[in-house]
Amino acid sequence: MGKIVLTGKGRRWVERGHPWVYLDDVADGGGDAGELLPVHAPDQRVLGWGLFSTHSRIAVRLVTRSTDQPDRAFWLDKVERAVRFRERIGYMEPEGACRLLAGDADGLPGFIVDRYADLLVVQSGCQASDRMRDFLLELVREVIPVPVGGVLDRSDTGVRKLENLEKRVEWLDGERRERVLVKEDGLVYDVEPEGGHKTGHYLDQRENRIRAAKLAGGRRVLDAFAYDGLFGIRAALAGAEEVLCLEQSGPALERLAHNAKLNGVEDKVKGERTDAMADLRRRSREGERFGLVCVDPPAFARNKREAEGAARGYHELNLRAIGLVEEEGSLVTSSCSHAVRREDFLGFLAEAAWDAGRRVWLSSVHGASPDHPHRLDLPETSYLKCAVARIGASL
Repeated sequence: MGKIVLTGKGRRWVERGHPWVYLDDVADGGGDAGELLPVHAPDQRVLGWGLFSTHSRIAVRLVTRSTDQPDRAFWLDKVERAVRFRERIGYMEPEGACRLLAGDADGLPGFIVDRYADLLVVQSGCQASDRMRDFLLELVREVIPVPVGGVLDRSDTGVRKLENLEKRVEWLDGERRERVLVKEDGLVYDVEPEGGHKTGHYLDQRENRIRAAKLAGGRRVLDAFAYDGLFGIRAALAGAEEVLCLEQSGPALERLAHNAKLNGVEDKVKGERTDAMADLRRRSREGERFGLVCVDPPAFARNKREAEGAARGYHELNLRAIGLVEEEGSLVTSSCSHAVRREDFLGFLAEAAWDAGRRVWLSSVHGASPDHPHRLDLPETSYLKCAVARIGASL
């Protein structure tokens, strides 16, 4: 077995609480790809145990600060705690969906498991989670309180390149399924586990869609970057007068129409295939108005280098969105860019409000649903910002 010896700077970083050790903070040592290793201070004191990467800038991800080597019981406890938490918050309905294991946020570096009814979709993002995949799935099966009818590995994210790993999509158990039906808090929708975004769906917006829908009663609603239409469909179920969904992907629009029909709101929900940003500009220029506007774009910045361009993008997006909201209507606007901090995002929104010449009141700001936990000693686990605002008259 190898070991890791930190620099003085690395020791201070770890002792201040962050669980990641960067390559520049490793003075000596190493091991095999994904190996569990003891982490030592420069004076050889054991600071804990971590999972090693031979390729990533994140060289070690600490999993414990104990001197004892983690064993099967250690990992079982982590998996069981994560699953039981989802059960306590009511996210384990047999026909429902949730993020069952949230990787580093649940102390399981790089290992994500999303559940869609009886299907588990795995996503591995680092060498350690590849190495431990089958072992961790065994533990999940041991503690999960609902049936498991299939397991799909959707380890096809770009982050794998940083770990020198190839993309991988394979069915580990059960027959291949093109679609899975999910029932969630009065909403019904289809998920395409192989072809859909992420692991097939955006589970992190679950609670924010419910919040937005409460503002939709009797109003005309615009859902931009709609994907499978769940912001808009939730709004229709909550009594929206009509809903217009803007989406560039043809397959997503087909699924949107199917989901609207599943929920019996196909007469209220209309989808248009378009570049949402360009469409917002056009509608704003033409003076169109909606009682509720929801904008949930893809990430504008995947790293700090892209943050400046993201600032321009979020300003432009929210400028147009604010202009489309009728007086005393509402805006629900999101950012999933990790590199954009919450305070920066709210700053973009404030600047857009000023440039739009509208009075805007911030009602609330939310993150991801609780099955996507934010671990306070790991700021990187916080990424989603969802602001709810009331839009007033012109200044």
